[in-house]
Amino acid sequence: MGPSALVEGHTKDEASSLAPHPGDPLNAAPDSPGRRSPVWGAQGAAGPGGAESRGGSGHAEDPGPDDAGDRRPDTGPARAIGAAGPVIAVDAMGGDHAPDEIVAGALAAHREHGVRVLLTGPWARLSQALAALDAADELQVVAAEDNLAMNEGALASLRRPRSSVAVACQLVRRGDAAAVVSAGSTGGIVATARLRLRPLPGVLRPGLAVVLPTRPGRTVLIDAGATADPKPEMLVQFGQLGVAYAQLTLGVPAPRVGLLTIGTEPGKGNKFTRRAHELLASDPPHGALPLSFAGNVEGGDLLAGELDVIVTDGFTGNVALKTLEGSIRFAAAELRAAVTGTRAARVGAFLQRRGLRELATRLDAESYGGAVLLGLGGTVVIAHGASTARAVTSACLLAADLARGQITEKITQRLNPGRSVARSGHFLRRPLPPPRRRPAVTVGRAATRPLRPSAGTRSPISFKVWPIHSRSSRSGCATPSSRRLAPSTATPTR
Repeated sequence: MGPSALVEGHTKDEASSLAPHPGDPLNAAPDSPGRRSPVWGAQGAAGPGGAESRGGSGHAEDPGPDDAGDRRPDTGPARAIGAAGPVIAVDAMGGDHAPDEIVAGALAAHREHGVRVLLTGPWARLSQALAALDAADELQVVAAEDNLAMNEGALASLRRPRSSVAVACQLVRRGDAAAVVSAGSTGGIVATARLRLRPLPGVLRPGLAVVLPTRPGRTVLIDAGATADPKPEMLVQFGQLGVAYAQLTLGVPAPRVGLLTIGTEPGKGNKFTRRAHELLASDPPHGALPLSFAGNVEGGDLLAGELDVIVTDGFTGNVALKTLEGSIRFAAAELRAAVTGTRAARVGAFLQRRGLRELATRLDAESYGGAVLLGLGGTVVIAHGASTARAVTSACLLAADLARGQITEKITQRLNPGRSVARSGHFLRRPLPPPRRRPAVTVGRAATRPLRPSAGTRSPISFKVWPIHSRSSRSGCATPSSRRLAPSTATPTR
């Protein structure tokens, strides 16, 4: 018996993705018969209408129109956060070691920590990976026909609308999952998430937040590569996103914000950073909550731990992050060679094993989970492309904590105090405006109101004479009289 593959109206052999394509009724309401949910539970539970998901069958019964409203009691991602915890949609085909390591990490998160997981990818390939781990019936699979390669960028989200990461984002948008975890191409994930999940109210561009291993506390760096060429106003929003993330994950009540540039003086940097410094130091626009701005910070102070949030553009942040990764790898290799070079060094390393173990734990990138894409209508965790099963497990735990802590709601409250992120319905089903009274049609010097059409007939249009005043001819217009459609009134010129 294979894993449960729940796909709308398809068997496991002809499964279609949940991504939008021509004919997919995405503009239907969430509780309408045209928008059937692909997943009713994270562990193969029967649906409210009695359609029990059968492991290995790859088919789920279609909900009837009578009980469609009972299947969707709520709207938004909060529907995927129940008493048993949030549901995490894992892109099983993203990463250098996909899908085996991704499936193993997601399974470990489910077995050891009770995280409810949905896998997206080819049904046959994922069923083999689950069978190899003796977990054929433990995780559900949502079939996806395609996947993004690691060397593909942002345009791949348009070329591959049915990729595994697109299906995962679609599950979050429909409310069947609360967060997305993927170790695929960063550019493709960001572009797909922006297209599927849409920005939160008041957010211009999303930001990629990473946690740096500083002491005594940790520091959030944002943006780490989502928006390479932002505007200065976007850095202010990055500060708001980073503050909300630091409050939730680091437990800092009032995070201190700094701007990454080439000097600590306010006038240092290019025109972009100077303008960003002015905006960060002033009151936030549109009634957003104030920031505790501490000034500029240089690249050498990224690991100093003096600030809680450091904002920068995506290009500079990505370069700084990869520079830190390379420096830490080099320092770790040199330290390992130094403590194992001689017998006396090995004895000293044995005596200092507790401190060395703590240092290795703090610098272990797999324990952090990954970067978080903030500012969208759903939680997206982007793990490292070379993630192992342990790193995927950490990413699933981070996504579950963020979804449980309602990070999107906290960001909305910071940018728009008093406004809720929850919607009354699907965002493509906006209520129609009230009918307005048809204004009078003014033609020339007279005004007439369109006649009310009778049943089966169209209303005639009433025209009046339009006086033509021209300086070209005393007769009123340079156009020959045979082609004039309306009489003219000439105005003599002097």
